[in-house]
Amino acid sequence: WICRSFSFSLLFSLFSPFETNKTYDVMNNQGQRLYFAEEKSNCFIRHLCGPSRPLTMTIYDNVGCDVITLRKALRWSSCWSNCCLQKLKVEAPPGEIIGYVYQYYHPFLPMFKIKNENKENLMKIKGPCVVSSCLKDLNFNLLSLDEEMIIGKISNQWIGFMRELFTNTNKFGIQFPFDLDVRIKALMLGASFLIIKTTCILNSGHKSQPEKSCQILLALSFASPHQN
Repeated sequence: WICRSFSFSLLFSLFSPFETNKTYDVMNNQGQRLYFAEEKSNCFIRHLCGPSRPLTMTIYDNVGCDVITLRKALRWSSCWSNCCLQKLKVEAPPGEIIGYVYQYYHPFLPMFKIKNENKENLMKIKGPCVVSSCLKDLNFNLLSLDEEMIIGKISNQWIGFMRELFTNTNKFGIQFPFDLDVRIKALMLGASFLIIKTTCILNSGHKSQPEKSCQILLALSFASPHQN
């Protein structure tokens, strides 16, 4: 499980229009914490770009050693636009790239590809058409490249009406075979955080004027003919 940690910043975010750095607990199916994840991003960028912001997520083990680093780029806030979709770089241990998670264009569904360190496709993740978790869980299936085999699943868990209404907490479940390669497990963990950010973006509703301006500038920069 991946759950948003309760902290002062979470309490502050409930009564403030400003984005805060987020922290998460990664737990096993008995509820025991395995890892602790902490976002690091600039306060000004958080306010300017909202959920679309670039960030670094560091994942620590229970003795405080950083074991995985996730780096999310600044990307467009629409799953259905073919312009600069979401992407994430995964390092394990920090400084050693083991792969990437790329969102790719689909007219109706949130779709992702898991790639190795050479950006070769390994697997796909296919999400549901509806990305609001109102009254039900949302499942993102980990698929083989031909989409014939379901290998695992990432689920956005419904946490109850009152908590969904009055908090911005998240609860995600990850299921995969026990003998899955440890690098793929790390990439799935990274994909879970990217899906958390993507669903936050798609469900964010009204955007502040700074965030709208940020997205306009981002769209113009990616539309420039000088971009690779």
